[in-house]
Amino acid sequence: MATAGAVPSLWTLGAEELQAPKIEYGQLSPTIIVLGAAVIGIVLEAFLPRKLRYGAQLVLSALGLTSAFAAVLALALTGHGSSKAAVAGMGAIAVDGPALFLQGTILLVGLVSVFVFAERRLEPRAHAARSLVDSFAAQPASVPGGEGEREATKAGWTTTEVYPLLLFAVGGMLIFPAANDLLTLFIALEVFSLPLYLLCALARRRRLLSQEAAVKYFLLGAFSSAFLLFGAALLYGYAGTFGYSGIARVVANADRATSTVLAETTGSDALLLIGGAMVIMGLLFKVGAVPFHMWTPDVYQGAPTPVTGFMAAATKVAAFGALLRLLYVVLPGLRWDWRPVMWGVAILTMLAGAVVAITQTDIKRLLAYSSIAHAGFLLAGVIATSRDGVSSVLFYLGAYSFVTLGAFAVVTLVRDAGGEATHLSKWAGLGRRSPLLAGVFAIFLLAFAGIPLTSGFSGKFAVFKAAAEGGAGALVVVGVIASAIAAFFYIRVIVLMFFSEPRADGPTVAVPSVWTTSAITIGVLVTVVLGVAPQYFLDLASQAGVFVR
Repeated sequence: MATAGAVPSLWTLGAEELQAPKIEYGQLSPTIIVLGAAVIGIVLEAFLPRKLRYGAQLVLSALGLTSAFAAVLALALTGHGSSKAAVAGMGAIAVDGPALFLQGTILLVGLVSVFVFAERRLEPRAHAARSLVDSFAAQPASVPGGEGEREATKAGWTTTEVYPLLLFAVGGMLIFPAANDLLTLFIALEVFSLPLYLLCALARRRRLLSQEAAVKYFLLGAFSSAFLLFGAALLYGYAGTFGYSGIARVVANADRATSTVLAETTGSDALLLIGGAMVIMGLLFKVGAVPFHMWTPDVYQGAPTPVTGFMAAATKVAAFGALLRLLYVVLPGLRWDWRPVMWGVAILTMLAGAVVAITQTDIKRLLAYSSIAHAGFLLAGVIATSRDGVSSVLFYLGAYSFVTLGAFAVVTLVRDAGGEATHLSKWAGLGRRSPLLAGVFAIFLLAFAGIPLTSGFSGKFAVFKAAAEGGAGALVVVGVIASAIAAFFYIRVIVLMFFSEPRADGPTVAVPSVWTTSAITIGVLVTVVLGVAPQYFLDLASQAGVFVR
């Protein structure tokens, strides 16, 4: 307190002394490193000559993501994933096993995505022996087909702003599954969603389709954000706090807010049920679960394929992490209320994704409906409501991410005069034109189908086992049926590639640089290793499966 006659200090307000916030910078270092690299990337865009930006942004992005992953490893090795699990940032961020596991996965996915973004040898040019053309519009602000676009393309410009945008998206995704209060959850959602809206509109070819996909994603994403924010407001009205642990205590009748303003609403079951349902709806939109899945095929098809791969992998990891924390930390006392609803969502998601995928004729839309089906399989692990359920979902997310990245990296290399040849009819006989590329894609498809000795089989076995032990045996039966249906269209593509005659006007296969080659190689290695010897990684996920409360 200020003494009589003295000028009040800047740190005093009335009779109470304001306390400076305590920020644990070491525990928050992975996110700080990534967001710091993103800010530096914006500065480089402003001051570096155009010809130097590509190399500088590529090096900065790779170093930032690698350094952040090293920070995650350091936190895990010092025990923050187990006995020293804690909350940081004034209680806003959880530093525990699930958060660190998911953050490490997101950072590795981001690093591999940078490799795919960096590919510049996709299309031949008449005046150059080797192309320097990437997947992104030369000048995104220009009118599609206009003079500005033609001049920028002729000049060989590249859009290097995609690297800071990717880093900002990764930064938000790091916070999302670690958020320990509803406001932080919402802010993280916006931080990673806004860059994705922009990235979806940057395709070099089919720009109108790309911009349409971005507008659809933005509008539907805004609705989902509104649901989440309104649900957070209702939960605050119920519990008198945004903090996860505080809400959980009120749900368990262990604590009550003392605010007279909230006295009449605190503890209202209507606010709890409606608010919880709306927050869950916002998260189910991000994971692409039925009935909140309608954006997925259109956005996946229209976005630049490197962006599609990044979204399909990283967004699902972040969103499922946030969903797990919400259901297991905030709403475990409502398990008998949300579990039947999630049963229905999981069944619809598995069956709708598998059945509708059969009718698709575009490879990107087929993979989009495949991702919807996989969201249903992951929900089976969520519904298990056990530690094994958490660890199985963590393992599945890690395995699925690299298969998805590898599959979309392969799609970028199959091209015709209009850009990427995504219509399935053009993939006929690809195994004869390029046996290696078709063989690699077949491995990814078999992993999606859950064939033994692939990571897909290990992941599905883990989540189905956890679900069965958690009393969801009927859900496992539906999952097995959906997997059998899904296997049909995966194998159909393999048959099309290897047992059909190649078309005379069929596509060409671009010879990738070391960047895309590295991304595909990493995808194959992870797919095989997690399929042949998954036990170490299953144990790692099991050790990381405890939330701090």
